[in-house]
Amino acid sequence: ELEGRIEEVRAPEAELSGRVRLKFVESEAEFAVISEEAALSDEGTHAVATSEIPLAMTRGEGRQVLERWLTESRVARDSVRLALPPSRADLGAGDVVRLPVTDGAGLYRIDRVEMGSHQLIDAVRIEPESYVPVDMEEDRVSLARFVPPVPVLPLFMDLPLMTGREAPHAPHLAVTAQPWPGAVAVYASDEDAGYALDSEVTRRATLGVTQTVLDAAPAGLVDRGAALEVKLTTGTLSSISEAALLSGRNLAAIGDGTPGNWELFQFRDAELVAPNTWALTHRLRGQLGSDAIMPESWPGGSWFVLLNGVPEQIGLTPAQRGYERHYRIGPATRPVDDAAFRHQVQAFDGIGLRPYAPVHLAADWQGGDLAVRWVRRTRIDGDGWDGIDVPLGEERELYLVRVVQGGAVLREVQVTAPHWSYGVAERAADDIAPGLFDLRVAQVSAIFGPGPFRSLTLSQ
Repeated sequence: ELEGRIEEVRAPEAELSGRVRLKFVESEAEFAVISEEAALSDEGTHAVATSEIPLAMTRGEGRQVLERWLTESRVARDSVRLALPPSRADLGAGDVVRLPVTDGAGLYRIDRVEMGSHQLIDAVRIEPESYVPVDMEEDRVSLARFVPPVPVLPLFMDLPLMTGREAPHAPHLAVTAQPWPGAVAVYASDEDAGYALDSEVTRRATLGVTQTVLDAAPAGLVDRGAALEVKLTTGTLSSISEAALLSGRNLAAIGDGTPGNWELFQFRDAELVAPNTWALTHRLRGQLGSDAIMPESWPGGSWFVLLNGVPEQIGLTPAQRGYERHYRIGPATRPVDDAAFRHQVQAFDGIGLRPYAPVHLAADWQGGDLAVRWVRRTRIDGDGWDGIDVPLGEERELYLVRVVQGGAVLREVQVTAPHWSYGVAERAADDIAPGLFDLRVAQVSAIFGPGPFRSLTLSQ
């Protein structure tokens, strides 16, 4: 079957790989899967032959393996095929023999034997020098710092629409921890069992606690009052230009930590006055409709969260709005029942659906009637100046008007225009006592219901 005593074959150059890559487990480190690559000096192509072995080696050992493979691949281009009589049955796969070939005697390793009336041997050429270990300098191993699974600090924030791209019914979640675990998992369930992964937080929020009181200030005007000092747990703050302030930059939230009680404001100037403590001045208060919930003052110890895109919304569906749900928040590397997880039960109103409170509420006595008027606002696309009026933002225009005296609601009516007349007969029917009474007006959403009320105190 052979053409001569020995068939000699040399593989073509094109079939050889001069660049190889090996994936293996790095020992003496964190046992991560890494790769090493080696190439012959005359290799011009970028094609790589890749292998993967389940062995733990150092980087130097991986390079040694690759260097040996490259050398073997060049020498093993030469292969032979020959027949041996049964008297040489002592030779088998793995044995090395010296054969007389065209370019002189060489060493060949038997790789394959076909047994029959004689033995057909397939062997490849080897060079003993290929198996001599090469001194490889080991890279210095760096181990990542151990991060203990400490509990995290989560703050749920049911916020109004800020960019218009948010889901209006879903709250935001700001999370911080010291040290930061790398990723925080948020699990949710309708009961305290059967939790499913809701989202994963990979960025730490810029969060802190106020050190001074922040008094109420008019919305739409620059608040030049006393500086608000905030001590951050993590992160930094910076000053911005006036143009950046008017473009919506440096937006932050201040609140008492409950999901629905957050005022949004902006600040232009931030000055570091103590370690991790910043003084915020030149503020714009009650942004994005939060002026309606602004208290007379935010006390020291209130929460501060920078809304720089890091706090993200959780995966709440519209059908789950308003229902209490169970949440477990903790390091993503730990199981949901780990002691490092925080358990909270929260329900969210969907403040992004809440209409803004009307403005410029006024009333005039016209004869015996009281003519009440106001100006509506919108929560959607209200920044344009081209239209006659701002977009409605709701299914239809509807307002809820209340007459209140002594804390009791004497009359409640719904109107479809931004004005209302309180006649003599109606006041008589309501039996308003001489003295002061309040007129309160709120815009109504078909989904959310009435928004915050704007109030006007009058005298009977």
